[in-house]
Amino acid sequence: MLRFADAITPPVAHTLGVTMTDPVAIITGAANGIGAACAERFRHDGWRIAAIDLHDSDADLAVTADVRDRAAVTAAVDEAASRFGRIDLAVTAAGYYEEGIGVADIGHDQWDRMLAVILGGTVNTFAAVLPHMLARGEGAIVAISSELALAGSATDLHYVAAKGAVLGLVKSLAMEVAQTAIRVNAVAPGPTDTPLLAPDSLWREPEYLATLPLGRLVAPAEIAEAVYYLATEGSMYCGEVLSPNAGAVI
Repeated sequence: MLRFADAITPPVAHTLGVTMTDPVAIITGAANGIGAACAERFRHDGWRIAAIDLHDSDADLAVTADVRDRAAVTAAVDEAASRFGRIDLAVTAAGYYEEGIGVADIGHDQWDRMLAVILGGTVNTFAAVLPHMLARGEGAIVAISSELALAGSATDLHYVAAKGAVLGLVKSLAMEVAQTAIRVNAVAPGPTDTPLLAPDSLWREPEYLATLPLGRLVAPAEIAEAVYYLATEGSMYCGEVLSPNAGAVI
């Protein structure tokens, strides 16, 4: 049976022979929100950041690309590997959110776009970084899912379906590469104070916040700390899901 990693083209030779030692993180969706917070957290500890986003990012290498485009993502990752000499981490934070849509009102284009961006973008990033990690014999991957993938939601089913699929992908790939030194895990944030949540979002309502044990939204920097832990210290984690969610799911 052909495995995911077996179907990936080996890295090109220009990634070899480079002696730069700073750790390098590929971060999708790094222009704002959780992705930007992750970039800032890792940069604080001396990491080089290669950002992939539809918008310009504050990064050592910022590539404007759509994560739905496998060739564009692969080219961006290969450029980062060529420039910095290594890929140590991938964080898949690219995504978007639609709220307040019942399942019968979700059109085909909405379903397809949500799955293509969130699930497809995650798969494309995995496929692009794995050859470089396998060649070096180490690496870490952290996918950003959602607390809603654990608990469900009645108002954004296509988003929940896509984020739930990411968890299945993470667990399966973690099992596949577990015998290597590559670790694959996920962070499933609860409602987080980013531009993805509109000012009138249900998740910002005082009535909802009052149901949370911590009584507030999660900050992007707090999510970044969870990602940083999985990437740098959580060596025992394999196919796990951390869910910093202010107590929304206990």
